[in-house]
Amino acid sequence: MTVERWLRLWGQGLAMLHVTRGVWGSRVRVRALSSLAAKMGEYRKMWNPTEPRDWAQQYRERFIPFSKEQLLRLLIQEFHSSPAEKEALEEFSAHLDFCTLFHYHHTLARLQCLYDPINPDRETLDQPSLTDPQRLSNEQEVLRALEPLLAQANFSPLSEDTLAYALVVHHPQDEVQVTINLDQYIYIQFWALGQRVGQIPRKSSVGSKRGFFKSPPAERRYFKRVVLAARTRRGHLVLKSFKDIPLEGLEQLLPELKVRTPTLQRALLNITLVVSGVAFFVNVGMVVLSDLKMATSLLLLLFAAFMGLRASKMFGQRRSVQALELAHMLYYRSTSNNSELLSALALRAHDEHTKEALLAHSFLARRPSGRHGGPEETSQWLQSEVENWLLSQSGCDVAFNGARAMGHLQALTPSNGMYPPPGFPKLEPSATITSPQAAPRSDNP
Repeated sequence: MTVERWLRLWGQGLAMLHVTRGVWGSRVRVRALSSLAAKMGEYRKMWNPTEPRDWAQQYRERFIPFSKEQLLRLLIQEFHSSPAEKEALEEFSAHLDFCTLFHYHHTLARLQCLYDPINPDRETLDQPSLTDPQRLSNEQEVLRALEPLLAQANFSPLSEDTLAYALVVHHPQDEVQVTINLDQYIYIQFWALGQRVGQIPRKSSVGSKRGFFKSPPAERRYFKRVVLAARTRRGHLVLKSFKDIPLEGLEQLLPELKVRTPTLQRALLNITLVVSGVAFFVNVGMVVLSDLKMATSLLLLLFAAFMGLRASKMFGQRRSVQALELAHMLYYRSTSNNSELLSALALRAHDEHTKEALLAHSFLARRPSGRHGGPEETSQWLQSEVENWLLSQSGCDVAFNGARAMGHLQALTPSNGMYPPPGFPKLEPSATITSPQAAPRSDNP
C-alpha cells in the first residue's frame, strides 16, 4: 500500500468517525426531547399547576440585582464612608477593571472565532458550506464554550421539567397562545436570570385595550433576561436574548411555532357564529324559502357554505391579529441575537465578575480578626454575609458563590502589592470551578 493511498483511507476513516459522532449526538438529543415529551404528558394530567415541581430547588437566583455603580455607592455608604476608604475602593475598582478586561476580550474573541463558520448573519465573504453533521458539531462546540460565560454572567439553566411546564401550561391572561411540534427540534435550551413576581412591564399597546371584560394584569413569575439556544431540523442554531418573559411564555420565543386560538376565544367565536347564523337564517332564509320556492336541501347547503366561509374568515382574522401581537411583543422584548448576543454575554459576565470581586474585597477586609480559618470556612462565611446583605438591601434572595469570588481576588495581578491583601487564605485550584466546562485555561490571564 502506497503512502498516498494510506493517507486517503485514513482521512476517509476520520470523516466517517466525525459523521458517526454527529449521528450519535443527534440520537442522544432525540432521546432527551423524548423525555421532555414524557414530562409534558405528566403536566397535562395535573389539575391547574401554578409552578414547576420543586421550583425552589430547581431555580436559585444568582444575579446580583445592582449595577456596578449602584453597588459601589452602597458599599461606600456601608463600609467605606471615610474619604481615604472611598478613594481606596475606587482605586481597587479601577485596578479590577484593568486586570479583567483583557481576559473577557480574549474569551469573546475565541467564542466569535468558533461561531463565525455557522454565523447566519456573517457580513464577510462566504466560506465553504458545511455538511449537516459538521454544522451540528460546530454548534455543540459553541454551546460548550458558551456555558462558562453564562455561568459567570449568573444565568441559571432552566431544567427540562421547567421547560415541560412552560410548554404545557398557558396563563389565562396570555392574549397570544402558540403550539409547537417537538419533532421539528434537535435541541432546546433556556437560561434565565432576574426572577421577579409581579406585573410584567408592558412594552406593546397592541390588543392591550381590546375587550369589555378585561381583568387587570395579574402578578406573574417572570425573568428579566432569558437566553435561548434552539435548533430545528431544517434550520440552524438560533441564539437570542429577551427581557421580561413570563415563565409560561417561554414557548413563544421558539422558532417554528404556530399561533393557536385559546379555547375560551374559540368558544366565544363559535357562539357568535351560531347566534348570527340562526338570526340570518330566520330573517333571510325563511323569506327565500317561501318566496322563491327553493328546495329546503339546496337552501341548507347554501347556508352551510356561507357559514363555513364566514367561520373561516373570522378565525383567520383572529389568528392574523394574534400573529401581529406576537411579532410586536417579540420586537419590543428582544434584546440581542446570534453574534451580538456573544458580545452582550461577555460584557455581562465581566460586570458580574467585577461585582463579585468588589463584594468579596469589602466583606473580607472587615472579617473579625479572630475568625481566620481555611479557604472553605472563609468562603462559607463570605457567602452567608453577602447573601444576608443583598437580601437586606434589595429584598432578593441571591445565591452568592463565595469560593468563586475569592478566586477572582486571588487572580488579580499584584501590580501594586495590594491584592490580594496580606493573610488572604489560599484556595485549592478546584475551589473556584463551578462546572467541568468552566475550568480556566492555563494560558488565560
